[in-house]
Amino acid sequence: MRRFSRWSSKWWPGTIPLVILWAVAAWSSTAPLETDLAARAGAALKDTVLDKTKIAVAGRDVTFSADAFSEDGRLSAVASVEAVPGVRLVNDDTRLVPEAKPFTWSAERDVVRVTLGGSAPLPAVKGRLLEAARGSLNGVEVVDRMSLARGAPPRFDAAAQLMIEQIGKLKDGKITLSDAQVSLSGMARDLGGREAIAAALKNLPEGFSVAANEIKAPPYIFQAYKDPVAQTLTLTGYVPDNTVHAAVVAAAGRKFFNEKVVDNLKASVGAPAGFSTAVIPALGALSRLSTGTLVISDREVKLSGDAFYEAAAAQIRAALTKDLPRGWQGKPEIPVKPAAAPVDATVCQQLFSDLLGKAKIRFEPGRAVIDPDSAGLLDRLTETAMRCPAANVEIAGHTDSGGDDGFNQALSEKRAQAVADYLIQAGLPAERFRAIGYGSLQPLAGNDTDEGKAQNRRIEFLVR
Repeated sequence: MRRFSRWSSKWWPGTIPLVILWAVAAWSSTAPLETDLAARAGAALKDTVLDKTKIAVAGRDVTFSADAFSEDGRLSAVASVEAVPGVRLVNDDTRLVPEAKPFTWSAERDVVRVTLGGSAPLPAVKGRLLEAARGSLNGVEVVDRMSLARGAPPRFDAAAQLMIEQIGKLKDGKITLSDAQVSLSGMARDLGGREAIAAALKNLPEGFSVAANEIKAPPYIFQAYKDPVAQTLTLTGYVPDNTVHAAVVAAAGRKFFNEKVVDNLKASVGAPAGFSTAVIPALGALSRLSTGTLVISDREVKLSGDAFYEAAAAQIRAALTKDLPRGWQGKPEIPVKPAAAPVDATVCQQLFSDLLGKAKIRFEPGRAVIDPDSAGLLDRLTETAMRCPAANVEIAGHTDSGGDDGFNQALSEKRAQAVADYLIQAGLPAERFRAIGYGSLQPLAGNDTDEGKAQNRRIEFLVR
């Protein structure tokens, strides 16, 4: 008995290396088989549409898990794995992707990024939407918060692609597809963006419709800045079309006699009703300021700057509201510039001559009614007269030789008096001004051409 115990205690330790060798042999023969089987099972699924696919092999048994997008697709995928040569058993852990009711997808834009959210029906569709967003948004960050779900309406892919094109036209906002209903909100990036989006919505795929379109247009801005140092009038912003553009620039050239017009205007849709009726009188008000800024935003007109004298400031404030179309709002901020230093009569005459050498006081044809385009020039003449408190001024009216001499004489007198009345209404003493008409007796040029006649029709200021 003791002899057997001693023998047994000697042989069993020798079995340990044998067990290890057997395990290594088994593993070395099984591991490549499992790897090969997993690879062939994966290859069998290459034409199936699945998400979160996982294959684990133990011997010849395969555990297969995945999210499928239809019951037929799920069953077909399981059958494909079962048909792989060498597979003994498939442990089926597949399931269907959840169904979304309603099926909702969205694209939302803020200042720095676009976020795609909601559901996409397939991984490939999700990828295409991300690629389209990144390609059309010029480097804007695109954040993917889409999940996969069943239940997308027919032609979802085309509808979502179209909406991605529209999100690029927004400054901020959100576009949502809920089943086949489209809802949009936010602010268009550019003028005309709202209209462009509305036009694009007419191309929605069959079955889709617009539930709500609350896209707003950005403010329609027109600006004009009068710089007396650079002697420029700079126009920026928008006008409705090329016809209005030309009319605005031409009006500015008539009203701003001493400034070069710098035209940076662009034609764009979206102008508020009455734009053309509002902008030209507002430019006339700006022309009467020493320096100033005009900002038209939608139907609001802001005018700020210094008037040459108190009466002009009051007139400009009143006219800005009165001359605007119905529904428009004027916001004038018009102080009076500090009075300039007085000058003697000789300097005063030179200042009058310089001003009237740059522009002429205009009147309605055949009448003594001063053209509103001359208001800026008259205010400068008035300011100059205020700097010469001791000077008496003759205001001389002249006509061309066309028509009856008596009529021309009377017209020249009335026009001279109309100018004198303008200065007197500004607060200057009436006794300082003498209005005289010379008719056609003192021409500057020949009356045989239109150019010559235009030179002869004039008002002169003569310091006496």
